[in-house]
Amino acid sequence: MTSAEAPIDVHSAAAEAAAEIAHARKDILRIATAGSVDDGKSTLIGRLLYDSKAVFEDQYAAIERASRGDYVDLALLTDGLRAEREQGITIDVAYRYFSTPRRTFILADTPGHVQYTRNMVTGASTADLAIVLVDARKGMVEQSRRHAFLASLLRVPHLVVAVNKMDLVDWSEDVFEGIRDEFTAFATKLEVPDLTVVPISALQGDNVVTRSTNMPWYEGTSLLHHLEHVHVASDRNLVDTRFPVQYVIRPQSDAFHDYRGYAGRVGAGVLRPGDEVQVLPSGLTTTITAIDGPNGPVEAAFPPMSVTVRLADDLDVSRGDMICRPHNAPQVTQDLDALVCWMADAPLTPRMRLAVKHTTRTVRAMVKELQYRLDVNTLHRETDATGLGLNDIGRVRLRTTQPLFVDDYHRNRVTGRFILIDEATNATVGAGMLTPAG
Repeated sequence: MTSAEAPIDVHSAAAEAAAEIAHARKDILRIATAGSVDDGKSTLIGRLLYDSKAVFEDQYAAIERASRGDYVDLALLTDGLRAEREQGITIDVAYRYFSTPRRTFILADTPGHVQYTRNMVTGASTADLAIVLVDARKGMVEQSRRHAFLASLLRVPHLVVAVNKMDLVDWSEDVFEGIRDEFTAFATKLEVPDLTVVPISALQGDNVVTRSTNMPWYEGTSLLHHLEHVHVASDRNLVDTRFPVQYVIRPQSDAFHDYRGYAGRVGAGVLRPGDEVQVLPSGLTTTITAIDGPNGPVEAAFPPMSVTVRLADDLDVSRGDMICRPHNAPQVTQDLDALVCWMADAPLTPRMRLAVKHTTRTVRAMVKELQYRLDVNTLHRETDATGLGLNDIGRVRLRTTQPLFVDDYHRNRVTGRFILIDEATNATVGAGMLTPAG
């Protein structure tokens, strides 16, 4: 047998290195779906999974048996709860994963019902791209506007409007253009840096993975082609170094007797051995001696890598501290001015006491003032509001018992966000985005 015909050892060092390089070079795109009830979010994700060959034969056979209509209900690939299947709606956030040769995708199927808007916020908080589905028969409805507004508030950099169920309006170009123009006009009131509108039929697969022959008037690409090629690398902040310390690693073993590392996930910027850094809240400065990744030392760490940083000096560093650059530090403050999405049945009111979890730091806080509540349909500020109810969004001022290390949300989505926790029940009751006044 010649060397060319010899079997390849997939466990060799060269093969493992090649696999690591291929994995590292393949981009990951985090996607959140949004829209009103019955707009077809779960069906769209099911279609993407099925047409991209990410569904096993036994999975397809199972949902074929479970389908109640005259067609295979691909929405059952994501709607797994009994209540979801009985009512035909999405309640919880379901995450699905699939890959193409160009990119890996993490899909969050979020609920469309107004009662579960808080779940949509959860799914979209880490998304690179949001797909807002609109039923071609109904056009834009309140939830379409609400979810587009939430996506802009959460600073999702890329927004795709998928005008679904085009097969039910006879593939009408006029219907599509009407919805496209209405949504584009609404988006001008929001901060949407990248907006794309695509006509699709999730049930039949038109313009989802391949171009549709039923809509020759549409000159754009299919939805999957757009998802594969949208540029997200420049969306991350590589300027402001932010490293919230999550855990102090001290093995205290014979092999690592003097090892002291600070583990966490890079929030922004780039860390390299030899860099001068500052530790908050102490304000002491030192230098990075080494950075360890899961597979050994690395020359540079950038978001969203999880690494362990070793410092030259034995400083008092613990969970909740922040490593940054000496001349580019976050704001250290006890006063938070933020837009809050309220997620609890009991309303948020002034003087309420809550816990604030910001990066890896948790402190107690009090609601100083409710400045206004937002009407998500008109974007009108209701300054006479006395509280925030379930799914309401409003501007709130908080005072914390200990300082936090924050940035504006538009500059850094990691250090610019926090969650509010009810100390009595330990339930997450709100999500906040730090925004400058105005």
